Amino acid sequence: MLDRLESIHQRYEELSRLLCDPEVINDTNKLRTYSKEQSSLEEQNQAYLEYKEVVEQYQDAKQMLEEKLDDEMRELVKVEIDELSERKDGLEEKIKILLLPKDPNDDKNVIVEIRGAAGGDEAALFASNLYRMYTRYAERQRWKVELLEANSTGLGGFKEVIFSIQGHGAYSRLKYESGAHRVQRVPSTESGGRIHTSTATVAVLPEAEDVEIEIHDKDLRIDTFCSSGPGGQSVNTTKSAVRITHLPTGIVVSCQDEKSQIKNKDKALRVLRARLFDIKQQEEMAKMADARKTQVGTGDRSERIRTYNFPQSRVTDHRIGLTLHKLDLILDGDLNEIIDSLILYEQTELLQNAN
Repeated sequence: MLDRLESIHQRYEELSRLLCDPEVINDTNKLRTYSKEQSSLEEQNQAYLEYKEVVEQYQDAKQMLEEKLDDEMRELVKVEIDELSERKDGLEEKIKILLLPKDPNDDKNVIVEIRGAAGGDEAALFASNLYRMYTRYAERQRWKVELLEANSTGLGGFKEVIFSIQGHGAYSRLKYESGAHRVQRVPSTESGGRIHTSTATVAVLPEAEDVEIEIHDKDLRIDTFCSSGPGGQSVNTTKSAVRITHLPTGIVVSCQDEKSQIKNKDKALRVLRARLFDIKQQEEMAKMADARKTQVGTGDRSERIRTYNFPQSRVTDHRIGLTLHKLDLILDGDLNEIIDSLILYEQTELLQNAN
């Protein structure tokens, strides 16, 4: 463990020198690459430096016990040794987790796609509840939300809504949300008071950079059409909406949220790039099927992962058997307890497999 930490520290120091090199400063690609790598090593490096300092203090205190000390001083040194020993053990556990294999996408922004599934209008209303839940969570994390495309219903729901969330570590926390979400409640349209069960699916895609997924113009068919829905006088009069078809895969992405055709095209390409990157990731993960057994956030999207029960104000995550009786808070974006539990579960599984 210490050898790995020392090599990480040496690389961190080397990157610090490289980032001060005028040749690197003048090369945008190198500067971005080295900055991202150093940022990814920051937490491990800091933990190592703190661990080295604590071990040094611990050894110094142990040596002091071998010297001639009065009883009062000896007791103080013993107390310090106990405290340092506890800190040392805690740092060792933290470092073990920091040294676990890291998902290379964890620092990426995400594109989230929510679709009403089984349940008609009620499923669409639930999709809008989930959209609000994630936007409120993003606000709590001080992340930026950008609506990319929405297909709304007359009752205020969404047949489909696609949006991006931009912020440090967005994918590392939201990747666990991919899957089928189930709601149990009495719909507003239900006169008999019967509880209905509906579902909505969530897909969380890491947003790919241009260098990761190259899209050739010859592989695209781009159609323009008039926007529909609210939007002022320009709606239905200008062909600002864009539909992009990726010919090799058949993926179709539409965007009409902006009044500008150029902006709609840019948003549609971002979604397309994320979907193509996701296909690439899924293919790679299929080749490493055993590794998927320890990952709770990247399974089959048709799998039911969570139930939101309104009559009992209960939310249950089926993957880890976690049940919380604070439905209102969770739907208002208070997701940290669920996400932290999912992360802890995955880390525990990875640690057990590493031993």
